Amino acid sequence: METANTKGEFIKLIFFGNYFYGICAVALTIEATLQQHYPLNDVFYFLAVFASATLYYIKAYISESTTNTINPRLIWYNTRRKTVIASRFILNLILAVSIGSILYKYDISGILTMTLSEWLIALIFPFVAILYYGINSKSMRQYNLRNIGWLKPFVIAFTWAGLINVYPLLYYNITHKTTLNIDFLNILLFVKNFMFIAVLCIMFDIKDYAMDYNHKLKTFVVHVGLRKTIHNIIIPLTSLGIASFITFAISMHFSIEKIMLNMIPFIAMISVAYALHRRKSIFYYLIIIDGLMLLKGICGTVAMVWF
Repeated sequence: METANTKGEFIKLIFFGNYFYGICAVALTIEATLQQHYPLNDVFYFLAVFASATLYYIKAYISESTTNTINPRLIWYNTRRKTVIASRFILNLILAVSIGSILYKYDISGILTMTLSEWLIALIFPFVAILYYGINSKSMRQYNLRNIGWLKPFVIAFTWAGLINVYPLLYYNITHKTTLNIDFLNILLFVKNFMFIAVLCIMFDIKDYAMDYNHKLKTFVVHVGLRKTIHNIIIPLTSLGIASFITFAISMHFSIEKIMLNMIPFIAMISVAYALHRRKSIFYYLIIIDGLMLLKGICGTVAMVWF
């Protein structure tokens, strides 16, 4: 019984503590970097990606009100404050050590020669990420992008696509003093990942339907209903992501095996979408739906390395 409780607590720490998001961010970054034919960055970069993604989501939940909540995730945060504080300390330490190691290892004077367009690309994603939660002041916190229900999935997807698609290239170019070149194929890959993450976010909104309805937050599922969300929004957006990938794959002369491996997460996504006609537990969303990100990263990486 004690072993089962320990295992359960560990699973909650990984998923409720948002470490799984950090793992998915690393997996998707590796996939996108290889698909754009860039060398993988060093371990300190990936440690920074893991810590940043995890801390971002911890910030989201630790600042939520837990008064009269029935959300098991928020209850976990409320009853595990010491664990969460320790997690934040360790993640901040990892981030600091990673950044310090990067500064020690590289001459990053290339950052001083970045063009205006490179600076705009570098800053737009953290700027949108900050606006998602709102500026940290009482007068500005009401002006956050997640209060716009239909826009919320696309804001999250835009931030994730920037993290996994754009920043590895920026980092490589800065540390190797080369110029960032964004072409049509990079944009296609960005769109593919953007659509994939956006669909996952819309799926997650299905879990929060009752709460969003009570708060008058017009998410897609609140606005058009469950069935129309799945058939008229999720499936078409998934199809757009598939079309973006197929165009990218053909342009990059991918083999059939490579294309088929990369299609597995999209097929799984459609299957999961249809399963959402029935009510699911929070762990279904955290493990199965979010797990599609990890599946995508693994399939894409295997396809690039072995085929």
